[in-house]
Amino acid sequence: MGNGVRRVRQSRRSRAFVVAGCVAALAFVPTAAGATPGSGVTATVVAKGTSVGELKVTAPKGRADVTFRTITIEPGGSTGWHTHSGQLIAVVKSGTLTRTLDDCSVEVSPAGTSFIEPSGTNHRHIGRNLGTEPVVLWVTYLLPEGSELSDEADAVECGPGE
Repeated sequence: MGNGVRRVRQSRRSRAFVVAGCVAALAFVPTAAGATPGSGVTATVVAKGTSVGELKVTAPKGRADVTFRTITIEPGGSTGWHTHSGQLIAVVKSGTLTRTLDDCSVEVSPAGTSFIEPSGTNHRHIGRNLGTEPVVLWVTYLLPEGSELSDEADAVECGPGE
């Protein structure tokens, strides 16, 4: 019985070595690519911006309208005080946007930057072009289905010039 047990163990060991060898050999066999090459497709990057910090995007509950648009603010122009019912992701394509927020803080976003505008009436803000060239924004809106892109809001009293 001792010889039989030894033969079974040797047989199992031999099978294990064979399986391990086959697996190792497979690592060197060329395989076909899992992805297929595209054809007839062109793409253009229209704007790219880097965030100052982490961007936290929150989609609306339920169905959402996703709208992408270009906004141009001429020198001396402003958006007026407003809010949004959902989040916006913005990239400053050119110029420098100066935003005054509900707490009277000011955020300056030059070309090549991006930011998120939060949703809700407690996030009033105004965007201004205090520079000499047009501000061009590329904005993606993530709004509850059927919402307006923005809602007018009362101005915040922040002091002179606000």
